[in-house]
Amino acid sequence: MTEKLYHGSCHCGAVRFGARIDLDNGTYRCNCSHCAKARSWFTLVAPEKFTLIAGEDVQQEYSWVPPGREAANLHFRFCKICGVRTPGMGDHGPGGAPFCFIPIALLDDAEADVLAQSLHYLDGRNDRFDRPPADTRLL
Repeated sequence: MTEKLYHGSCHCGAVRFGARIDLDNGTYRCNCSHCAKARSWFTLVAPEKFTLIAGEDVQQEYSWVPPGREAANLHFRFCKICGVRTPGMGDHGPGGAPFCFIPIALLDDAEADVLAQSLHYLDGRNDRFDRPPADTRLL
């Protein structure tokens, strides 16, 4: 597959975006403390491949500093109107570069079969992003 422009939105439609995504690069479910509780399923894109169309003013940010770390790396966002998580930012991703993480559930025009084939599990709880966790049943 190649990079394709996808469109997405929160539940109420106040936050809308476009993102150039190559699903062959994968989508992810992580078992870190935040992702596990939110049942996150996301993909990563470079910031220049993400465009916020509407809703900057209706989003709230949540970030936290994990134990043993000096600063937050992930900046989660959500719509203040409907409460749905919206695309967030990471300061240091693969290769150390900034990135956007796009919740798969927000994509309005993605095909289910393509998404299912793109899924990878990450052991974020143990900072081992190169392998899946031993138990993926609840991810």
